[in-house]
Amino acid sequence: MIIHQSIKDLFKHLPLKDGLNISFHHHYRNGDVVLNAVLNELYTQDLKALNLYPSGIFPVHTSIVEGLKQHRINNITTNYMNGPVSAYLKAHGLPGELIMQTHGGRARAIEEKETVIDIAFIAVSAASKAGDGSGLLGQRPCGALGYAVADAQHARKVVLLTDTLVETIENPEIKGADVDHICLLETAGNTSQIASGTLSVTRDPVGLKIAREAMRVIKASGYFKQDVSFQSGAGSVSLAITQMFVDQLKQDHLTASFFTGGITGVHAQALKDGLVRKLYDVQCFDEAAIESLKNNPNHEPMSASLYASPSNEQRKIKALDIVILGASEIDLDFNVNVTSDSYHTIIGGSGGHQDTAEDAKLSIIVAPLIKARTPLIKHTLTSRTTPGKHIACLITERGIAVNDAHDPTLKTTLEAQGIQTLDIQSLMDKAHALTLVPAPFKRPKHRLGYIEGRRKDVLDTLYWGERDD
Repeated sequence: MIIHQSIKDLFKHLPLKDGLNISFHHHYRNGDVVLNAVLNELYTQDLKALNLYPSGIFPVHTSIVEGLKQHRINNITTNYMNGPVSAYLKAHGLPGELIMQTHGGRARAIEEKETVIDIAFIAVSAASKAGDGSGLLGQRPCGALGYAVADAQHARKVVLLTDTLVETIENPEIKGADVDHICLLETAGNTSQIASGTLSVTRDPVGLKIAREAMRVIKASGYFKQDVSFQSGAGSVSLAITQMFVDQLKQDHLTASFFTGGITGVHAQALKDGLVRKLYDVQCFDEAAIESLKNNPNHEPMSASLYASPSNEQRKIKALDIVILGASEIDLDFNVNVTSDSYHTIIGGSGGHQDTAEDAKLSIIVAPLIKARTPLIKHTLTSRTTPGKHIACLITERGIAVNDAHDPTLKTTLEAQGIQTLDIQSLMDKAHALTLVPAPFKRPKHRLGYIEGRRKDVLDTLYWGERDD
């Protein structure tokens, strides 16, 4: 094990060359410092044709934009993206391709050697002298390190970057046997920026109405019972549903078997209150979740593979009953877009959206029917993130649509419990009565890359540039 005092010294001992495949993880989210620091030093080495494999790209990652401007980056493969990198790609494209994967698909591709990483740069809040890595120790913990585990196990070279060196680490997520180098930094990351963005329960009346309707559907579906399993996203409406879900467990004297995915303080409090037996955590979304993972033995970290890889028969979401998911667009066949906006700018990505939608028994989309005077339901999506065949129903503030092609019995089950449903065309008509029928956006001229399914199938093409008028 070689311990380095700076990135500059580290690079003297790494096999640097043009065309490197390098990876990073996003557990610090917008508080990450490692990706920028590594890329900035790589640029001083005059390396070109770099291929980036970060699990997520956030507004803080401006060094990617600089590398694109300098023509040093060739391909980018990631699960999620927003901020300046998205804007740059929309305006200027990429020499190679942008590939948007799912969380489970990324882990599968690495494990099955479809993705070969030359050097994995893994930010950890603490490392031991033997090379073990943790996200729970040190002054700046980020929590679970699930998205970095496959990188550590399969990259040709593995580097831990940290601001804290300790003698030993018990039960590390990153094993010293997989690590080649440790690099000491002034800071491993900014913990306060982990919870940046939409990680708060909504107070918006429209959002709360959607959440209440979702809870009605969950209760009426037949899946809300003893030992139910559940996952929700990190959006404000999803977090409101999670709070209502745990409140309903308490009211009905039920205990959930597990919650999975990204974990927040709402999930952690439910575990503490005995309303759920296990939390399986691939990513901590706030400091309360980090503290819970550190102190509660029933709050367990898991790798992205154990979370969602379609090749892993032990994956947790295979036993998932209910998942709550969002949408920026949905079409009449319930195909969902959470990747791009109407102008073809990347605004997110699948993450676990497609993975959980496929594996869960009840996959619920929650979204406003109209947002910023734009209707949610489209005849043609800007891009397709998740196939409609995996979606059970759509819940908006103006009605609920059930996908009979997914589950022909769900509509009857809900209506027997007094829940009225509409067909999705009627919901679209409701929106158009208020907004009129929007003119279709023409796609840009140039191909940027594609959205990849969790098993490597291509779901849709991404574009950049001006519209093809």
